[in-house]
Amino acid sequence: MASPRKAIVVGVSGCSSSGKTTLSRLLRDIFPNAFVLHEDDFYRAEVELPSKEGHLDWDCAESLDLPAMVSSMEHIHKEGTFPPDLDSKEDQNSVGKCPVPDSTIESLKETVKAWGEPGNPGHGLLDSAENPVRLCIFDGFLLYSDTMAVVQPHIDIKLFLRVSYAKAKARREARSGYVTLEGFWEDPPGYVDKIVWPNYVNDHKWMFEDENVEGKVKGEMLKQTNIQTQIGDPDIDMATTLEWAVKVLMQQLPKILSGSSRTAI
Repeated sequence: MASPRKAIVVGVSGCSSSGKTTLSRLLRDIFPNAFVLHEDDFYRAEVELPSKEGHLDWDCAESLDLPAMVSSMEHIHKEGTFPPDLDSKEDQNSVGKCPVPDSTIESLKETVKAWGEPGNPGHGLLDSAENPVRLCIFDGFLLYSDTMAVVQPHIDIKLFLRVSYAKAKARREARSGYVTLEGFWEDPPGYVDKIVWPNYVNDHKWMFEDENVEGKVKGEMLKQTNIQTQIGDPDIDMATTLEWAVKVLMQQLPKILSGSSRTAI
Protein backbone atom coordinates (compact mmCIF):
# COMPACT_ATOMS: atom_id res chain seq x y z
CA MET A 1 0.00 0.00 0.00
CA ALA A 2 1.33 3.45 -0.95
CA SER A 3 2.27 5.78 1.86
CA PRO A 4 0.25 8.99 2.31
CA ARG A 5 1.30 11.85 0.09
CA LYS A 6 3.32 14.42 2.05
CA ALA A 7 3.51 17.19 -0.53
CA ILE A 8 2.09 18.59 -3.74
CA VAL A 9 4.55 20.19 -6.16
CA VAL A 10 3.37 23.14 -8.24
CA GLY A 11 5.64 24.04 -11.13
CA VAL A 12 5.84 27.74 -12.06
CA SER A 13 7.79 28.03 -15.29
CA GLY A 14 8.39 30.47 -18.12
CA CYS A 15 11.07 32.62 -19.67
CA SER A 16 13.61 34.40 -17.49
CA SER A 17 11.97 37.61 -16.18
CA SER A 18 8.42 36.39 -16.80
CA GLY A 19 7.51 36.83 -13.11
CA LYS A 20 8.04 33.27 -11.88
CA THR A 21 9.81 34.09 -8.62
CA THR A 22 7.44 36.94 -7.78
CA LEU A 23 4.42 34.69 -8.34
CA SER A 24 5.98 31.80 -6.42
CA ARG A 25 6.70 33.92 -3.35
CA LEU A 26 3.19 35.38 -3.42
CA LEU A 27 1.59 31.92 -3.64
CA ARG A 28 3.77 30.80 -0.72
CA ASP A 29 2.45 33.70 1.35
CA ILE A 30 -1.19 33.20 0.35
CA PHE A 31 -1.50 29.43 0.80
CA PRO A 32 -0.87 27.78 4.18
CA ASN A 33 1.87 25.22 4.74
CA ALA A 34 3.77 26.27 1.59
CA PHE A 35 7.43 26.75 0.67
CA VAL A 36 9.39 27.62 -2.49
CA LEU A 37 11.97 25.49 -4.28
CA HIS A 38 14.10 27.32 -6.87
CA GLU A 39 15.45 25.61 -9.97
CA ASP A 40 18.29 28.14 -9.92
CA ASP A 41 19.62 26.49 -6.75
CA PHE A 42 20.62 23.49 -8.87
CA TYR A 43 23.12 25.25 -11.11
CA ARG A 44 26.42 23.46 -11.61
CA ALA A 45 29.68 25.21 -10.76
CA GLU A 46 30.72 27.84 -13.30
CA VAL A 47 33.65 25.71 -14.47
CA GLU A 48 31.15 23.02 -15.50
CA LEU A 49 28.83 25.30 -17.48
CA PRO A 50 28.64 25.03 -21.28
CA SER A 51 29.47 28.00 -23.49
CA LYS A 52 27.51 29.55 -26.35
CA GLU A 53 28.28 32.59 -28.49
CA GLY A 54 31.41 33.16 -26.41
CA HIS A 55 29.48 33.34 -23.10
CA LEU A 56 28.67 30.97 -20.26
CA ASP A 57 25.22 29.51 -20.92
CA TRP A 58 23.20 29.63 -17.70
CA ASP A 59 19.93 29.13 -19.59
CA CYS A 60 20.06 25.48 -20.67
CA ALA A 61 19.47 22.10 -19.03
CA GLU A 62 23.17 21.25 -19.27
CA SER A 63 23.88 23.99 -16.73
CA LEU A 64 21.70 22.26 -14.13
CA ASP A 65 22.36 19.28 -11.85
CA LEU A 66 19.33 17.21 -12.84
CA PRO A 67 20.09 14.18 -10.61
CA ALA A 68 20.25 16.49 -7.57
CA MET A 69 17.00 18.12 -8.64
CA VAL A 70 15.24 14.77 -8.95
CA SER A 71 16.61 13.68 -5.57
CA SER A 72 15.25 16.84 -3.97
CA MET A 73 11.84 16.32 -5.56
CA GLU A 74 11.73 12.74 -4.28
CA HIS A 75 12.57 13.97 -0.79
CA ILE A 76 9.83 16.59 -0.92
CA HIS A 77 7.16 14.09 -1.98
CA LYS A 78 8.30 11.53 0.59
CA GLU A 79 9.00 13.78 3.59
CA GLY A 80 7.04 16.95 2.83
CA THR A 81 9.98 19.17 3.81
CA PHE A 82 12.56 21.39 2.11
CA PRO A 83 15.65 19.31 1.19
CA PRO A 84 17.96 19.54 4.24
CA ASP A 85 21.16 19.51 2.16
CA LEU A 86 20.09 22.33 -0.17
CA ASP A 87 21.48 25.79 0.60
CA SER A 88 19.33 28.27 -1.32
CA LYS A 89 21.24 31.06 -3.06
CA GLU A 90 18.21 32.19 -5.04
CA ASP A 91 16.50 33.45 -1.88
CA GLN A 92 19.27 36.05 -1.71
CA ASN A 93 18.23 37.53 -5.05
CA SER A 94 15.73 40.36 -4.92
CA VAL A 95 12.71 40.48 -7.23
CA GLY A 96 12.16 44.17 -6.57
CA LYS A 97 9.03 45.92 -5.38
CA CYS A 98 5.93 43.74 -5.38
CA PRO A 99 3.73 44.75 -8.36
CA VAL A 100 0.52 43.50 -6.72
CA PRO A 101 -1.46 45.87 -4.45
CA ASP A 102 -1.60 44.86 -0.79
CA SER A 103 -5.38 44.94 -0.98
CA THR A 104 -5.39 42.28 -3.70
CA ILE A 105 -3.04 40.05 -1.73
CA GLU A 106 -5.12 40.37 1.44
CA SER A 107 -8.31 39.65 -0.48
CA LEU A 108 -6.80 36.48 -1.95
CA LYS A 109 -5.58 35.39 1.49
CA GLU A 110 -9.17 35.68 2.74
CA THR A 111 -10.44 33.75 -0.28
CA VAL A 112 -8.00 30.90 0.37
CA LYS A 113 -8.79 30.95 4.08
CA ALA A 114 -12.51 30.56 3.31
CA TRP A 115 -11.73 27.80 0.78
CA GLY A 116 -10.03 25.86 3.59
CA GLU A 117 -12.85 26.15 6.11
CA PRO A 118 -15.18 23.24 7.02
CA GLY A 119 -17.65 22.45 4.28
CA ASN A 120 -15.48 23.92 1.52
CA PRO A 121 -13.27 22.05 -1.00
CA GLY A 122 -9.95 22.99 0.61
CA HIS A 123 -10.80 21.93 4.15
CA GLY A 124 -8.27 19.53 5.65
CA LEU A 125 -5.87 19.64 2.72
CA LEU A 126 -3.05 22.06 3.61
CA ASP A 127 -4.02 22.65 7.24
CA SER A 128 -6.78 21.76 9.73
CA ALA A 129 -5.83 18.09 9.43
CA GLU A 130 -3.88 15.58 11.49
CA ASN A 131 -1.31 15.20 8.71
CA PRO A 132 -1.65 18.23 6.43
CA VAL A 133 -0.01 18.16 3.02
CA ARG A 134 2.76 20.65 2.24
CA LEU A 135 2.61 22.80 -0.88
CA CYS A 136 5.93 23.14 -2.71
CA ILE A 137 6.06 25.94 -5.28
CA PHE A 138 8.78 24.96 -7.77
CA ASP A 139 10.09 28.08 -9.53
CA GLY A 140 12.06 27.32 -12.69
CA PHE A 141 12.81 28.77 -16.13
CA LEU A 142 13.08 25.38 -17.80
CA LEU A 143 10.59 22.89 -16.34
CA TYR A 144 8.58 21.78 -19.38
CA SER A 145 11.26 21.35 -22.04
CA ASP A 146 12.04 17.86 -23.40
CA THR A 147 15.48 18.26 -21.83
CA MET A 148 13.81 18.21 -18.38
CA ALA A 149 11.83 15.00 -18.93
CA VAL A 150 13.29 13.31 -15.82
CA VAL A 151 11.94 16.09 -13.59
CA GLN A 152 8.42 16.46 -15.00
CA PRO A 153 6.86 13.33 -13.41
CA HIS A 154 7.53 14.93 -10.02
CA ILE A 155 5.48 18.05 -10.81
CA ASP A 156 1.80 17.67 -9.88
CA ILE A 157 0.41 20.99 -11.17
CA LYS A 158 2.07 22.83 -14.05
CA LEU A 159 1.71 26.60 -14.46
CA PHE A 160 3.36 28.44 -17.34
CA LEU A 161 3.89 32.22 -17.49
CA ARG A 162 4.14 33.93 -20.84
CA VAL A 163 6.05 37.11 -21.63
CA SER A 164 6.99 39.09 -24.73
CA TYR A 165 10.56 39.50 -25.94
CA ALA A 166 10.43 43.23 -25.24
CA LYS A 167 9.31 42.86 -21.63
CA ALA A 168 11.65 39.93 -20.88
CA LYS A 169 14.62 41.86 -22.28
CA ALA A 170 13.76 45.05 -20.38
CA ARG A 171 13.26 43.24 -17.07
CA ARG A 172 16.37 41.07 -17.39
CA GLU A 173 18.64 43.94 -18.36
CA ALA A 174 17.33 46.03 -15.45
CA ARG A 175 18.61 43.48 -12.94
CA SER A 176 21.93 44.12 -11.21
CA GLY A 177 22.94 40.45 -11.24
CA TYR A 178 22.58 37.14 -9.43
CA VAL A 179 24.09 35.46 -6.37
CA THR A 180 25.87 32.25 -7.44
CA LEU A 181 27.89 29.47 -5.85
CA GLU A 182 31.07 31.36 -6.68
CA GLY A 183 29.87 34.83 -5.77
CA PHE A 184 27.95 37.08 -8.17
CA TRP A 185 27.08 37.01 -11.87
CA GLU A 186 26.26 39.98 -14.08
CA ASP A 187 24.99 39.49 -17.63
CA PRO A 188 27.51 40.66 -20.23
CA PRO A 189 26.25 43.01 -22.98
CA GLY A 190 23.96 41.26 -25.47
CA TYR A 191 23.35 38.26 -23.21
CA VAL A 192 19.55 38.29 -23.64
CA ASP A 193 19.77 38.32 -27.44
CA LYS A 194 22.57 35.77 -27.68
CA ILE A 195 21.60 33.33 -24.92
CA VAL A 196 18.41 33.92 -22.94
CA TRP A 197 15.81 34.52 -25.63
CA PRO A 198 17.09 32.04 -28.29
CA ASN A 199 17.26 29.28 -25.66
CA TYR A 200 13.74 30.10 -24.45
CA VAL A 201 12.38 29.96 -28.00
CA ASN A 202 14.13 26.68 -28.78
CA ASP A 203 12.87 24.98 -25.60
CA HIS A 204 9.28 26.24 -25.77
CA LYS A 205 8.34 26.66 -29.43
CA TRP A 206 6.58 23.28 -29.34
CA MET A 207 3.91 24.87 -27.14
CA PHE A 208 2.93 27.53 -29.71
CA GLU A 209 1.31 27.66 -33.13
CA ASP A 210 3.85 28.33 -35.89
CA GLU A 211 6.51 28.05 -33.15
CA ASN A 212 5.86 31.71 -32.30
CA VAL A 213 6.38 32.02 -28.53
CA GLU A 214 4.70 35.43 -28.53
CA GLY A 215 1.67 34.08 -30.37
CA LYS A 216 -1.15 31.60 -29.76
CA VAL A 217 -0.57 28.54 -27.59
CA LYS A 218 -1.47 25.05 -28.82
CA GLY A 219 -4.43 24.38 -26.54
CA GLU A 220 -4.70 20.67 -27.29
CA MET A 221 -0.97 20.12 -26.80
CA LEU A 222 -1.00 21.85 -23.42
CA LYS A 223 -4.08 19.87 -22.42
CA GLN A 224 -2.24 16.63 -23.18
CA THR A 225 0.72 17.69 -21.03
CA ASN A 226 -1.44 19.21 -18.25
CA ILE A 227 0.27 22.58 -18.60
CA GLN A 228 -1.93 25.54 -17.72
CA THR A 229 -1.36 29.08 -18.94
CA GLN A 230 -3.29 32.28 -19.50
CA ILE A 231 -4.70 32.91 -22.96
CA GLY A 232 -4.28 36.11 -24.94
CA ASP A 233 -1.70 38.85 -24.47
CA PRO A 234 1.62 37.40 -23.23
CA ASP A 235 2.20 40.43 -20.98
CA ILE A 236 -0.58 40.02 -18.42
CA ASP A 237 -0.12 42.05 -15.24
CA MET A 238 0.96 40.22 -12.08
CA ALA A 239 -2.23 40.97 -10.11
CA THR A 240 -4.33 39.22 -12.78
CA THR A 241 -1.79 36.41 -13.02
CA LEU A 242 -1.85 35.90 -9.25
CA GLU A 243 -5.64 35.74 -9.18
CA TRP A 244 -5.55 33.19 -12.02
CA ALA A 245 -2.93 31.03 -10.29
CA VAL A 246 -4.79 31.03 -6.97
CA LYS A 247 -7.99 29.97 -8.76
CA VAL A 248 -6.19 27.14 -10.56
CA LEU A 249 -4.69 25.82 -7.32
CA MET A 250 -8.00 25.96 -5.47
CA GLN A 251 -9.57 23.95 -8.29
CA GLN A 252 -6.76 21.42 -8.75
CA LEU A 253 -5.63 20.64 -5.20
CA PRO A 254 -8.89 18.94 -4.07
CA LYS A 255 -8.89 16.83 -7.25
CA ILE A 256 -5.33 15.65 -6.71
CA LEU A 257 -5.78 14.95 -3.02
CA SER A 258 -9.24 13.38 -3.11
CA GLY A 259 -9.81 9.64 -2.70
CA SER A 260 -7.12 7.31 -3.94
CA SER A 261 -5.11 10.18 -5.47
CA ARG A 262 -4.11 11.22 -1.97
CA THR A 263 -1.51 8.44 -1.99
CA ALA A 264 2.03 8.97 -3.18
CA ILE A 265 2.81 8.92 -6.89
